[in-house]
Amino acid sequence: MSASLDIVSIGMVTAVGLDAPSSCAAMRAGIDGFQETHFSAGEDEALVGAPVPLPRGWIGEKRLAHLAAGAICEAFERVPNARGRTELIFCLPEETRPGRPLRDPAGLLRVIAEIAEIDTSTRSRVVAHGRPSGHVALEQARQILAAGSTPYVLIVGVDSYLTTHGVRHYLDHRRLLTQTNPDGFIPGEAAAAVLCTTAAAGGLRLFGLGLSRERASIYNKENLPLRGDGIVAAYRAALDETGIEMNRLGYRISDLIGEAYYFKQTALASIRLVRGHHGFQDLWSPAESLGNVGAAVVPIMIGMAWTAARKGYSAGDSVLVEASNDHGACGAAVFGARAA
Repeated sequence: MSASLDIVSIGMVTAVGLDAPSSCAAMRAGIDGFQETHFSAGEDEALVGAPVPLPRGWIGEKRLAHLAAGAICEAFERVPNARGRTELIFCLPEETRPGRPLRDPAGLLRVIAEIAEIDTSTRSRVVAHGRPSGHVALEQARQILAAGSTPYVLIVGVDSYLTTHGVRHYLDHRRLLTQTNPDGFIPGEAAAAVLCTTAAAGGLRLFGLGLSRERASIYNKENLPLRGDGIVAAYRAALDETGIEMNRLGYRISDLIGEAYYFKQTALASIRLVRGHHGFQDLWSPAESLGNVGAAVVPIMIGMAWTAARKGYSAGDSVLVEASNDHGACGAAVFGARAA
């Protein structure tokens, strides 16, 4: 393991809340942000999505910038002395994703820095792998903290599937949930931020991390059958580093976006890795309230676990957070609460 990494603060802007406490409370209560959008899903059918109820009608990259800035400012509120002493890692959608909601990541970061009043000299980097970007960012954050160049790293995820080109592409490929396609996802948008440091009492500690790739991805051209090799490898790496078996996990949080492929993948991980007696292991997913929020999902899931641990309603002492994307990238991370 490169270095200890503790989550000490979070921020969220979602379809069910403009801050982390309200977002986590709504997701815990099963409240969703689904509503009819201005996009058409067919004749006389409006597409259901999960837009964020921002106070102004910003669009495009400016909208993403305001989403991200809101999450960043909230994360700094709890630890104000982290401002000016933090390196930023931005989790963004894949560069090749149809309907990607931004053209110029560098320009987006400049606008975010202006809105959130971040020093322009603050070092930042981009991870553009969609949903599992947060897992890659965690590995980079560990390396940064181990080097001792900065006391804090802020991982920020922002994304939106609510773009004209993106909606058209996923409708044409029967990937969106409609009246005629029950095996689809609801497009959403969100931003979240998690502030990381080392050895923080009362934080949520990262104990294990695994990254892998699934050859039988949802788009694999060889039409390979899904065996879950990628997600299983990611689970194994995270669990081996943590030093526990899967049957000792408290619960899991997954980026299940609503399609059968991803439910099967998560189920295969359990079937292939759980050994021996184990009790009930709960499975949470923010997509039940937010739809598919892409690169924002891992920071959101970490925020859910952090809030649950602080408020005493977590489903166990340890939690595994998993995510994967359409091209087979898989990530898994095991977290546990630190004593205050």
